[in-house]
Amino acid sequence: MTVSNENPAAEPNGAPAQDAVNPLQAALNEAEARAADSKDMYMRALAELDNVRKRAARDIEQAHKFAVDRFANDLIGVKDSLELGLAAGASIEALKSGTEATLKLLTKAFERAGLAELEPQGEVFNPELHEAMVTQPSSEHEPNTVLQVIQKGYQLNGRLLRPARVIVAREP
Repeated sequence: MTVSNENPAAEPNGAPAQDAVNPLQAALNEAEARAADSKDMYMRALAELDNVRKRAARDIEQAHKFAVDRFANDLIGVKDSLELGLAAGASIEALKSGTEATLKLLTKAFERAGLAELEPQGEVFNPELHEAMVTQPSSEHEPNTVLQVIQKGYQLNGRLLRPARVIVAREP
């Protein structure tokens, strides 16, 4: 038996038959069209991803820029109240009541901004929240208890801004 290297679909001169080329050309054209569509979809997705990144960066920049907007507006009211009190030239009692009203405004502004006071009087000393300024012997209080608050501490949304400065009890 003899094996021939000739392509049965080939023309007698060795060129492939036109019938075999047409389906291959059509498949190639279809594959090229799918590749072009895929490339177009990829490029669109890439552009959309870039737009999302830019939009997110802008949003973050705006959030940083205006993060204290509400708090600042609350503080404007406090400043206005203080200025009115100074301009009034009123009696001591009127100044005292105006100062109390201003303190209430400031306290509300702090609350709305998530700023909380640490008032550890009588609590167990916590070095994560308190700063011991002095220890004082005391037979009336348990050792390691806060006897007196020298300066209040503050937390912003659960994160310590400033520790409370305190006097702590120790054994006599």
